[in-house]
Amino acid sequence: MRDHIESRRCCAAGSASLAEQEVTRITQEPPTAASGPLLLADISGYTSFLQSVAVAHQDDAFADGAVPDAYAMMSHLMDGIVERLVPPFTLSKLEGDAVFAYATDVASMPRGAAMLDCIGECHTDFRRRLDRAHGMWTCQCNACSRIDDLSLKFILHAGAFVIQEIAGRQELAGPEVVMAHRLLKSGAADVVGHGAYALISEAAVARFDIPTDAANPLVETYEYYRPIHAYVFPLHSA
Repeated sequence: MRDHIESRRCCAAGSASLAEQEVTRITQEPPTAASGPLLLADISGYTSFLQSVAVAHQDDAFADGAVPDAYAMMSHLMDGIVERLVPPFTLSKLEGDAVFAYATDVASMPRGAAMLDCIGECHTDFRRRLDRAHGMWTCQCNACSRIDDLSLKFILHAGAFVIQEIAGRQELAGPEVVMAHRLLKSGAADVVGHGAYALISEAAVARFDIPTDAANPLVETYEYYRPIHAYVFPLHSA
């Protein structure tokens, strides 16, 4: 009899738990449709740099639990990107070596040359932080010296997307979100001849009246999508 009662209690508890999960699922915010800019700021060379540092310092740093100074510097760089872009953009999330941001209040976004200035100022601040890196640690090994090889590229696209709640976090979804990420893999670096650039899709150019006099046209093709026309703006150190 006691076992039967305990079994009924367990079933009741299990049912209550399932009911709570169902309530949580139902009370989540429903997906919402939005349209606006989608921006990625990606640090080129991030993975190879940290891998080189990990190998070079595996005996004198990671072995005893200490973290090489390079990691603090990378956090400093990512913080700077977010500080420069948010606002006017809204931070979606950090994606390893990239900052993903968006906006739904299109009327408040910079337009024309001001949008280029927003991106350019972020790149200038990134370079300044890199220049100060050598004063933040004393290691002069080949791996740590490669921080000078890091560069920053931007992808600016525009279109419709969905904001939905997943595991308690707001996530962006939709074909245009996928396209923005696919544009990270393009021939833009070959067009400008170096790693720092802003690739702005034709959709974003039209949406924000961005002048293209200083840009090089580019057409990219990706599976499941029509050819996408874009413009590549070289970014130079101040």
